Amino acid sequence: MMIWMIIGMAIVTAVPRFLPAFIVDFIHFPPWVDRWLNAIPYAALGALIFPGVMSVKPDAPQIGVIAGLVAVLLAWLNIHIIFVVIGAILSVFLLTL
Repeated sequence: MMIWMIIGMAIVTAVPRFLPAFIVDFIHFPPWVDRWLNAIPYAALGALIFPGVMSVKPDAPQIGVIAGLVAVLLAWLNIHIIFVVIGAILSVFLLTL
């Protein structure tokens, strides 16, 4: 009985994830909808990253803010994403010494 429940839950969670990938090529949105949909990943990343930046060191939130600004600067300079992450990590490390 438990295995059928697990299989059912897997199907219920997989269908909403796979279905848009298959139908997105057949649907054509107006340009304003395309612009809005293109902005969603950045808004989601902001909502996920900002709380983490503020809680890097709860007693000193300025460390997270500085590290976030370092990451923004490196990304703005078109540095590869790996080096942006490493730069932010190094800035937190150096600021906590």
